[in-house]
Amino acid sequence: MKRKLVSTFLSVAMATSLLVGCGGNSAPATSGTETSTETATEAAPAEEASTEEAATEEASTEETTEATETTASGGGKVGVAMPTKDLQRWNQDGENMQKLLEEAGYEVDLQYASNDIATQVNQIENMISSGAQVLVIASIDGDSLGTVLEQAKEQGVKVIAYDRLIMNSDAVSYYATFDNYMVGTKQGEYIRDQLDLDNAEGPFNIECFTGDPGDNNARFFYGGAIDVLQKYIDEGKLVVKSGQVEFDEVATANWATETAQSRMDAIISANYADGTKLDAVLCSNDSTALGVTNSLEANYTGDWPIITGQDCDVANVKNMIAGKQSMSIFKDTRTLAAKTVEMVDAIMKGTDAPVNDTETYDNGTGIIPSYLCEPVFADVNNYKELLIDSGYYTEDQLQ
Repeated sequence: MKRKLVSTFLSVAMATSLLVGCGGNSAPATSGTETSTETATEAAPAEEASTEEAATEEASTEETTEATETTASGGGKVGVAMPTKDLQRWNQDGENMQKLLEEAGYEVDLQYASNDIATQVNQIENMISSGAQVLVIASIDGDSLGTVLEQAKEQGVKVIAYDRLIMNSDAVSYYATFDNYMVGTKQGEYIRDQLDLDNAEGPFNIECFTGDPGDNNARFFYGGAIDVLQKYIDEGKLVVKSGQVEFDEVATANWATETAQSRMDAIISANYADGTKLDAVLCSNDSTALGVTNSLEANYTGDWPIITGQDCDVANVKNMIAGKQSMSIFKDTRTLAAKTVEMVDAIMKGTDAPVNDTETYDNGTGIIPSYLCEPVFADVNNYKELLIDSGYYTEDQLQ
């Protein structure tokens, strides 16, 4: 399945979160203070009207100039809505974004919604009513924000979908994310190369785990990986003993470690308890990979399988160093936050935000102009260069 087909499928099947970048909402210019002249003659009204008109124009010009100068210098309020604090990466995203936006001179309202849709909707409503001019939203469910974003649109508040595409809302102006299909492609290629699927005889046993069905990205991740691996499954070189391959079968609600662990417990019990070897587990991110690893440690006695992941969470990097997880996709959230701040700044100044993709991401209302950062994979051979030398982590954090 090609990227364009994946995109088309997504636009029909689900609501995606897309970044909307827009300018701030300017208050209308006041008409100036009217002066009453009780001693005016009959000929005065035309002259007065002319004077008042000039005063109004002057006041309007001054206000517009002041507003432009404020925006150009970084003034204005930005609402940043993150889904949860339960995953390490969202804490990093929020902190990076707030730091960079405040350094650029913006007031920031950063909120986390504890993976509760109603809470996130309420937080966004409050951001709008408190004067936010731009919203940066990492949605919990890409199809759940239509009503509140209609309010944003009516009030001229611009929306950037952050990392998760917001679906079926024409209030979304821009989307800022990593190339999520490429994330899955790199995971699939890693398994292919480590098992040498193009040359080895096989068969090899594999199981699959992806993320929350309400998160548009999960379909991109899984689609990218399966597009690499499907031909080997069709050839019988890769065998999914559980028989669970369809997205709905391998999805993990809320990306929860405990849910992935429970499902892996059941898979091992039914298919690998007799000593059958498990060669690889495709996991779309680190929280699901952690659940799979916990289950394997408790229930599996065979040779350790290849396990993929994403986000380079501290616990998973430690597992990687210990040989319990093979790789994790590194998405430097500092880069994504910096690019999003560029987009916000452009919107506030009334210019077009930087994008590098205008074809892939259709949220059901049309293609959302997007900026895609490129992911890379980290493993035991390069994690020091990527994660420590770059300052993302210190060595002490990974001990």
